[in-house]
Amino acid sequence: MVIFPAIDLLGGRCVRLVQGDYDRSTVYDDDPLAPAKTFVDQGADWLHVVDLDGARSGTPVNTEVIRAIVVETGARIQVGGGVRSLEHAQRLLDCGVERVIVGSALVRGAIPPEAWFDALGDRLVAGLDARDGQVAIEGWLEGTGLGVVAFAQELAARGAKRVIYTDIAVDGSLAGPSLASTRALAEALAIPLIASGGVSCLDDLRRLALLGVEGAIVGKALYEGRFTLAEALADQTIVQPR
Repeated sequence: MVIFPAIDLLGGRCVRLVQGDYDRSTVYDDDPLAPAKTFVDQGADWLHVVDLDGARSGTPVNTEVIRAIVVETGARIQVGGGVRSLEHAQRLLDCGVERVIVGSALVRGAIPPEAWFDALGDRLVAGLDARDGQVAIEGWLEGTGLGVVAFAQELAARGAKRVIYTDIAVDGSLAGPSLASTRALAEALAIPLIASGGVSCLDDLRRLALLGVEGAIVGKALYEGRFTLAEALADQTIVQPR
């Protein structure tokens, strides 16, 4: 299982939100490059970067910060937040980003999901953020009424190559991941699934690994010192290839 350390950008700083609430943010570093370099020094191959300003505004905002992270770390980076058009996606890819994450635009975008998948292939990840089992969009601020499992299956049928699933209720809470809903989604999909939200300890990562997910995104637990990335990567029950 791949561990993706998370770097969430708000106002150019590295922060974490609780349940996607912009009014409940904690600043962990004024310079996002610092944690990015620390994670890479500890062995990270990938970084998961979210432009929270972009998610709220509907257009990428922290592009230059993201470019700096790419250049300074040399890590493979997947980026989400505010990617609402193919032009936005290409702008990030031109910065050296490996993959872009698209959520809202797959629900209410100007072009159908097939156009995204045809244009970007496996460089696009479908981001599915759910509240009470239903997909939420626009920086998690709006509900859609779409069931997350059914919608994930629809996107896979229309060409999605990979999905990131976040249960908003546990994101940033250190309450543990939503294992039941993650298992249901993993069993319903024949494409790789990356789990996000709630990881608080190494045991949480071990439990996710047993579900067969491709990867897990970890943020607050690392920033709060619950464990280090190096410790997670050294644990063969977590990272050993399936």
